[in-house]
Amino acid sequence: MKVKHILALFILGLICTVLGALFKIMHWPGAPELLTAGTFLQVIAGFLGIWKLFTNKEFKNFLNK
Repeated sequence: MKVKHILALFILGLICTVLGALFKIMHWPGAPELLTAGTFLQVIAGFLGIWKLFTNKEFKNFLNK
């Protein structure tokens, strides 16, 4: 998996988390599901990013792959 895909997954999780917080503040239904999904996506992206970092042989070109 490329780093740009991991970053896209993290950004998608961040958007879900922010929307979930907005839904929670406005007392709209669906807030817990959005918060859970967003946090889950961010954790998965974090684990994938750490795994990619430790399995990469070249640390200088890490973001270019």
